[in-house]
Amino acid sequence: MMTPVELNRKGFKALVDTLGYADAIRFIRQFDNGSGDYTKERHQWLDKLTLEDFWADIQQRQHKTDLE
Repeated sequence: MMTPVELNRKGFKALVDTLGYADAIRFIRQFDNGSGDYTKERHQWLDKLTLEDFWADIQQRQHKTDLE
């Protein structure tokens, strides 16, 4: 198994070989760690969702797809 440093080096080399330096850097810059506490925020909206709400949303999406 590769160390994290080896993985980073090989991964970046693969990107550079495929995309070139400029686009490899542009690709990497798209990713960030974000901010906040995703788990806590997820619970704030997901805990309010009932099984009935979930099922109604699925049915609505299926109906919309059927109309297209």
